[in-house]
Amino acid sequence: MPASDVHARAAAAPLSLPPEVAGRVWPARAWTGPRGAVRASGHAALDAELPGGGWPCGALTELLQPQPALLEWRLLGPVARALAAEGRPIVLVGPPQVPHLPGLAQCGLPASALVWVQAQTTAERLWCTEQLLRAQAAALVLAWLPQARPEQIRRLQVNALGSEALVFACRPLAARQESSAAPLRLQARVDLDWALQVQVFKRRGPVHEGEVSLPSVPGSLGTVLPSRLQQPRRWLVARRSALPQPVAVAARPEEASADAHADADALGRPVLAGAR
Repeated sequence: MPASDVHARAAAAPLSLPPEVAGRVWPARAWTGPRGAVRASGHAALDAELPGGGWPCGALTELLQPQPALLEWRLLGPVARALAAEGRPIVLVGPPQVPHLPGLAQCGLPASALVWVQAQTTAERLWCTEQLLRAQAAALVLAWLPQARPEQIRRLQVNALGSEALVFACRPLAARQESSAAPLRLQARVDLDWALQVQVFKRRGPVHEGEVSLPSVPGSLGTVLPSRLQQPRRWLVARRSALPQPVAVAARPEEASADAHADADALGRPVLAGAR
């Protein structure tokens, strides 16, 4: 039998592995299933794209965004509210701004549920986060780590494995170009119509294409915003279409030729023959 036929049959034949090995092999096109507990994110469309159907407990999740303190609470608010209602602590490590307690209260997060750790340097923030995870001292840890190195993220992931908490690291968009040991990585941005556009660009499972649109009006604004501001994109499009459109007036050939010569003389450039 020619060698080409042998290779063709080998490629077409299904892979046969011992049972103890086959059970540990994961095809890239399939979900792996959760390796631990998960918590529903509060966004049904996002849960459909997360392995296990929610945020993973005992694992590091990276949240990348254009600027810090822009959308963390709008994305994580639902799960944070659920944990706060259970009386479980939420710890903020090194937030870039002082937490605004009245605004968080409007989001359903009372001050009694929040702990703010004021840490300045990356090393301090990593140390605090590791100690919280080792002590099982929080149900949700949200750390801002804009300058963390890949080896530091790897160590944080190792510490998260021994915990039952939800662990989030907020980082800039530039961190997407770096390798990361975090099993779940997301990139999020704010859209015009009070929506979050989220891309899950790393997960245990098939590659996620495109973005997930999550309606997310901050706090209780949804009850006071007028209808035209609930979806400002539609209002802007309607307003733009109602404005009078400029009318283009074509000049006569001799006027266009005179204008071309005048412009060329003013700029000190020769006139092209086609302009005459």
